Amino acid sequence: MFSFLNPFAQIKPANIKALKFAFHDGGRLAAGFKGSAGDCVVRSIAIATQLPYLQVYEDLRSANAAYADLRHDKLARRLNATGASPRNGNHRKVFHEYILGHGFKWIPTMKIGAGCQVHLRADELPSGTLLVKVSKHLSAVVNGVIYDTHDPSRGGKRCVYGYYIKIEGVDH
Repeated sequence: MFSFLNPFAQIKPANIKALKFAFHDGGRLAAGFKGSAGDCVVRSIAIATQLPYLQVYEDLRSANAAYADLRHDKLARRLNATGASPRNGNHRKVFHEYILGHGFKWIPTMKIGAGCQVHLRADELPSGTLLVKVSKHLSAVVNGVIYDTHDPSRGGKRCVYGYYIKIEGVDH
């Protein structure tokens, strides 16, 4: 009621330039997969690279297995215990190099102690082909359109931790 008296009340910007949203499963259904899964990494990479879902899925499964075999850390133990399937999520330690290898560059947007500087909205992200990292999710954004199975933007208020941007002229 008297939120104007509260110095901690959030000011709602009236001019948020929202990203458009288009449903896209990355080719998951066409690849023969059914039901839901925590496969946002596979889906978003398939969309951004225009590679078949099954190819990205198998590449990440192999990368998960190789990581589990070669490393001796907590993630490797978890992958050994639960399996290498990318169906239930992928860790940045595994997918980061894979994305870079497909002609993308990582642009961090958060600094320790600085708070959120970039939100998932059109006026704060560049145009082009992006893989946007938000809390517990990776989403493809191509020229101002979010391609995903749901709109993760939270009305333009979702904080972006960083994004991978496709470097023009680099194809792998």
